[in-house]
Amino acid sequence: MTPAVKRLKKEKIPHTLHSYDHDSTVKSFGREAVEKLTLSAHRTFKTLVVLCDNTELAVAVLPVSQQLDLKSFAKLMKVKKADMAAPGQVERTTGYLVGGVSPIGQKKSLRTIIDASARSFDTIFVSGGKRGLQIELSPKDLLALTRGEVNHIGR
Repeated sequence: MTPAVKRLKKEKIPHTLHSYDHDSTVKSFGREAVEKLTLSAHRTFKTLVVLCDNTELAVAVLPVSQQLDLKSFAKLMKVKKADMAAPGQVERTTGYLVGGVSPIGQKKSLRTIIDASARSFDTIFVSGGKRGLQIELSPKDLLALTRGEVNHIGR
């Protein structure tokens, strides 16, 4: 059981787990989840860790169908520059392996911004904390669990 699943159970948050056999040769983890679970790429969200001004980490949660708009993200964070964090830094900070980073149950609580498109759905899918595991839950519950904020961050 991953820290994300433990947190959901502890908080008694309604959710459904969806698992699939992860292919270790795959590099697009979100696309793999979409294909193997036959989900919508608009309703399946990836978790990205962003380095702001080379000092602060933040989390972006956006649909697999979109790319993170780093300039918009930097503006939201009120910093000059935003880049993707290095895999080692992501893993040390979140406690999850890249490709299995969940926005829930991270080792260190980071500012989290969830793309506004999440509000279009009753439930969305996010990583369950390991490759091959997705959690289906309401966007409202995800916001509460992450103390996140909603904004347009994808393009």
